Amino acid sequence: MYSPLRNSRVKLSLGHIFWREVGRGPNLVFLHGSWDDGSQWLRTIEHLSPDFQCFAPDLLGFGDSEHPNVNYSIALEVECLAQYLDALNLQEVYLIGDSLGGWVAASYAIKYPDRVQGLVLLAPEGVNAGNQGGRWQTASWLIAQPPLAYWLLRSIYPIAKLLRGQNQIDRLLNFRQQLMQSPVAVQLLFGRRRSEITAELVDENLPLLKAPVLLLHGSEDTPAALSLCQSYAALAPNAELQSLSPGDSNLSQEVPDIVANYIRQFAN
Repeated sequence: MYSPLRNSRVKLSLGHIFWREVGRGPNLVFLHGSWDDGSQWLRTIEHLSPDFQCFAPDLLGFGDSEHPNVNYSIALEVECLAQYLDALNLQEVYLIGDSLGGWVAASYAIKYPDRVQGLVLLAPEGVNAGNQGGRWQTASWLIAQPPLAYWLLRSIYPIAKLLRGQNQIDRLLNFRQQLMQSPVAVQLLFGRRRSEITAELVDENLPLLKAPVLLLHGSEDTPAALSLCQSYAALAPNAELQSLSPGDSNLSQEVPDIVANYIRQFAN
């Protein structure tokens, strides 16, 4: 029987949280990626709602949730998630998280091990993997003020185009646009003191994780995304790594049926 999607909002001590909800059955909570909101998961949820009750909140500071003027941290997002699940009386859940949402999901599972039945993670942030320092430096350079990087990239673009080397500049300019449109994600991932970010990485605590973990990456995903998945798989004691083909860095929208099948098998 078809179940309509419901949009709801709840007031927590940290601010209002907006979410989408559909289905009935075991609880699946979907946490969106760094540059998205909960609507990222709607195509995946469509395949799962006949068998599961699916929740897709916008994290605090994202989408239609409240954007309070606070110092954002992973700990703050975890506390907000805990309050949200308490408000809905969701005592046991499966958490599905992409990139930043994966970091929040893993951190929540470490802090509240008895409330998480399993984790499904796509390119989860939160570990010191691959060229992490290089990613931080690139992001910091692109969003610095005054926008010298933007001026430089725009000024050399005509020359690069003549030499057929504009693709890399296009990627940097698109990444900069993502950063500029996502101030809270930037603060969480790149915009804090390095010591603050490092203190919230989960490398040391992942070996203590009780919940089973399924890690999904696309066969054509970026090296950084693959490195993140491999790091989690190596550190979490009960982790499985699966490669999806075809698939790049946008699995939840590019191959939602395949992602949903993996989630269904894992949660069953």
